Amino acid sequence: PGAFFLQVVPRLLVVRGDAAATAEHMLSSEPLFRIGLAAELVSNLVFILTPLVLYQLFKPVDGRKAALMVIFVLVSIPISLVIVVFETAAYTVLTGPDYLSVFTSGQREALALLLVGLHSRALDIAAIFWGLWLVPLGLLVYESGFAPRVIGGLLVIAGAAYVLAAFTALLVPQYGSVVANLAAFPEGLGEISFVIWLFAGRTRAMTVTSPAVAPS
Repeated sequence: PGAFFLQVVPRLLVVRGDAAATAEHMLSSEPLFRIGLAAELVSNLVFILTPLVLYQLFKPVDGRKAALMVIFVLVSIPISLVIVVFETAAYTVLTGPDYLSVFTSGQREALALLLVGLHSRALDIAAIFWGLWLVPLGLLVYESGFAPRVIGGLLVIAGAAYVLAAFTALLVPQYGSVVANLAAFPEGLGEISFVIWLFAGRTRAMTVTSPAVAPS
């Protein structure tokens, strides 16, 4: 659901620099807009639960790294919910209460585009933490002894790619799209590799005592 919201919906609704066209797309595609919001909320719910499950799996490997992984995710959740608020506010400005009639149509369209832009900036900030949580996860996978070390390395690289792309978008936005496109491959490779391992019968690792964990 998150990928649908983050990639498909914005490309269909937002026209960069054109407030009128963006407003027209948003108003004419209300079902798509609402599906996108629902997808984001579901994604956040899943994202809260995922590290809690992984914490139980990797806590015996290194409790501190496992806790750090959870903390990064929990920090990102409020930011992600603010993203939803910006999207909802943009739509409300275009369709909202009568008191907004004090603004001209053009002003409301411009304000909606501004809110969509703030959504994008908040997304960049959230992406920093989406990357940071992958680093301790990758280290835990690498050190576990029951998961392929190469996947751990790929997760660390994916985390670094997220952080690099996010800071580029925030600090040198003219290169944001280029870096984001380059970062997409290592991001996807690391995450998809881990998901495939996790759901390919490897969850038995939850009951395995790792040889890499030294006795206390």
